[in-house]
Amino acid sequence: MGVPLASRTTLNAKNLEALGAERLAQLLIEISTGNAAAKRTLRLALAGAQGPKEAAREITKRLTSIARARSFITWKNRKALVDDLETQRRAIVEQIAPADPQEALTLMWRFMALATPVFERCDDSSGTVIDIFHQACADLGALAKVVRPDPMALARQVLDALQDNGYGQYDDLIALMVPALGSDGLEHLKELVEELGRTPVPVPPKSEWEQVGWGTGGPRYVHEMAERERQSIVSMALKDIADAQGDVDGFIAQYEPETRRVPKIAAEIAQRLLGVGRAEDALGFIERAEFGNNGWIPREWTEARLAVLEALGRCDEAQAFRWQTFERTLSVEHLRAYLKRLPDFDDFEAEERAMAQAMAHPNLLAALQFFLDWSALDRAAELLVVRHSEIDGDHYEYLVPAAEALSERHPLAATLALRAMIDFTLTKARSKRYRYAAEHLTECARLAQEIPDFGGVESHDAYVARLKEEHSKKFGFWSLTAA
Repeated sequence: MGVPLASRTTLNAKNLEALGAERLAQLLIEISTGNAAAKRTLRLALAGAQGPKEAAREITKRLTSIARARSFITWKNRKALVDDLETQRRAIVEQIAPADPQEALTLMWRFMALATPVFERCDDSSGTVIDIFHQACADLGALAKVVRPDPMALARQVLDALQDNGYGQYDDLIALMVPALGSDGLEHLKELVEELGRTPVPVPPKSEWEQVGWGTGGPRYVHEMAERERQSIVSMALKDIADAQGDVDGFIAQYEPETRRVPKIAAEIAQRLLGVGRAEDALGFIERAEFGNNGWIPREWTEARLAVLEALGRCDEAQAFRWQTFERTLSVEHLRAYLKRLPDFDDFEAEERAMAQAMAHPNLLAALQFFLDWSALDRAAELLVVRHSEIDGDHYEYLVPAAEALSERHPLAATLALRAMIDFTLTKARSKRYRYAAEHLTECARLAQEIPDFGGVESHDAYVARLKEEHSKKFGFWSLTAA
């Protein structure tokens, strides 16, 4: 029995090989005609067939061309740039590096140098372009580890790169270069950074000050911005170096005393102190943290405090703090951790207490999300029925998933979630949401058939009648419904 025709025409490598080299070459010429990206890919493949040096020359030509380009790239034509950059990055890693890692390292530095000119003419709102440069930076570290360039020269190269880090492309460079730098290179880098820290940006004569904008304190000048950038580079680099050297005190020294009381900073310091066995010192930073008047407590500080208390053996305090955190945030993670550490049979009573706490929580949507995450659908339904007057229909990101989760077993609760969104849409005349509101109303009609008793809630027919009375002129909405 012969092979089915469909399998012979399927686009795969085996079937294409059957066409023969000559026919495939003709097809590739046809396909690449008028397609610049395809032509570049073919040229790179041909260069690679000649050897890594020829491929390196082709990559260098393309990197130079990208660096010289001036046309602005919008989100509409960003994909072509992304594909081009990724093609060059992969060619360096896959075609050059195996045969000539030194040449690959040189090319990857050139690739990274593209970041500034590329971002100056590119809309990267999606973050896809910076992701490529972050991967290239990781490639840079891996290549340097293989090549092992002179540590002193590499330290200078790293500092030069950090001074051209306006778009965050080199944010992780020091950590990535630690294996290649070694202890001597890292220490030399520290000396270079400290030297930069002692070299302020010269202040020109006032008649030559160049204004670049305005701030809260008045006009901003070029030399002032350059000085702030220098200080930022020095501080960030010394923190990264301290981390690489395991120098916790060096890390702490990069923050002013008042800055160390910022909760997130205090948490960063505490975690590092814990890592070197200094739990008491870590607790001091945690307890000295100062919070704003809005009552917001960063998650990082919470986790650091728990870790410190556990490290000090103050487990009862840690448990009490987990419960306090749950009461405040309705965090599923902290409740689970709290219950896990209770003696046998105590967890059931504590869980019931937690459910009651969530049911009475002032933030209804937070409570709803908690019950859904805890897979307590009965409680979520009860919450919506008992407190349906508090439902804010503007928060469809909570209510749509809730309605979907509850529709099968709790149609009344699902209906109340849908009605809240419908009411908000019509009351606020959000015409862009009319289509969704109409779909919600259709779903309410379906759910009504599954509700034997609406209790104190108006029936579906009564609800629709009220909508027609209150929003009779919302023609855009009613034209989308069957009501």
